Amino acid sequence: MDQSWIMGLIGGLIIGCAGAVYLLMNGRIMGASGVIGGLIDGSGRNMERGAFLAGLFIVPAILAATVYPSQTNVTSNLFIVAAAGLLVGTGTRIANGCTSGHGVCGISRLSLRGIVATVFYILAGGLTVVLFRHILGVI
Repeated sequence: MDQSWIMGLIGGLIIGCAGAVYLLMNGRIMGASGVIGGLIDGSGRNMERGAFLAGLFIVPAILAATVYPSQTNVTSNLFIVAAAGLLVGTGTRIANGCTSGHGVCGISRLSLRGIVATVFYILAGGLTVVLFRHILGVI
């Protein structure tokens, strides 16, 4: 029996705990898009934002290299990866947050904005998969 869901569960628990610790220690809601946006526009505490982003990249790289090698199904088409990143970045700025901010931190605080944003994120993700995988055959 495939038990890869356990790693997803553990990862979800770690993200939830990190969001709670970030809120308790800093009094602010954790959201990667807000951190990245603050670095781009120069607002806020840049050392803290840089450390947060470094942790987002370094810790998974260390875990993947030492504990649990990861396998992904990401396309090798760099145009699709770049377009997807641009669309996600634009969408998170328009929605005032990303899936981690709204989905994990917003829903756990019963934020109506977080719940509505998460519903639309999920719908958009489902429609994107149907369009690009099943209709266009791109991914």
